[in-house]
Amino acid sequence: MLESLSLDGTAVVITGGGTGLGRAMVRDMARAGADLVIAGRRSGPIEEAAAEAEGLGATVFPVATDVTDSDQVAALMKACVDRFGKIDVLLNNAGAVSDNVRKPIWELTDEEWDRVMRVNLTGAFYCAREVSQTMVDQGRGKIINTASGFGLRGGRDIYMYCCSKGGMIQLSRVLSFNLARYGITANTIVPGFVPTGATDTMAASLPRGGEFLPTGQLGKPEDFGPLAVFLASAASDYMTGEMFIADGGGLAAGIYPTGHAPVIPLEA
Repeated sequence: MLESLSLDGTAVVITGGGTGLGRAMVRDMARAGADLVIAGRRSGPIEEAAAEAEGLGATVFPVATDVTDSDQVAALMKACVDRFGKIDVLLNNAGAVSDNVRKPIWELTDEEWDRVMRVNLTGAFYCAREVSQTMVDQGRGKIINTASGFGLRGGRDIYMYCCSKGGMIQLSRVLSFNLARYGITANTIVPGFVPTGATDTMAASLPRGGEFLPTGQLGKPEDFGPLAVFLASAASDYMTGEMFIADGGGLAAGIYPTGHAPVIPLEA
């Protein structure tokens, strides 16, 4: 049974693989045997992630990529095919958080809206579009999108982030509906709040320590590596169009922080 979780010989393209959740996903997929193409806007972090994954026995190829540039996305997918002869898994993990997350809507500029939407949603669309023909020709493939709990609910003055992550969830659904006939699945990882360098600007609007969650703690990037392995593996072949929420029970309990309501400690 556990052999179905092996990624031996599986060619994976992961965007945003140099830091945060992506780095943890790279690490565990390397341990599971995947061949990895790691993409990110900055060369330094993806090269460090590649070195770590190689140390775990994986074959790795870092490719500096701006996912908002469709030509660079095309070059990224070509690099994977040239190196490994196929693309089995696309993991769309590249993401941006606005530097002005607490702005009221009437103060947001076109540029601020576009910057986050292009990275979080348009970039994922470019990657899915580019990889789709390869996967159709192969007769198989898996697309995994990283969204957020904020894609399922509102957040205080974080318009672009909520809208783009909600769009990621819907992108997975429409991909799953249309590509299932070709042997391609599409699913979404939905993290709760996970402190990383990329989320520092958002952290100020949330209480520290996870006291608002049933589990009593915030998530860690390492919580998501095993989930990425599962969704990339044969163990998830019959699952498509689904959301996999890992948020310490916040959404299920209806107490995910809004930034408006006070934090009330849970009673035992």
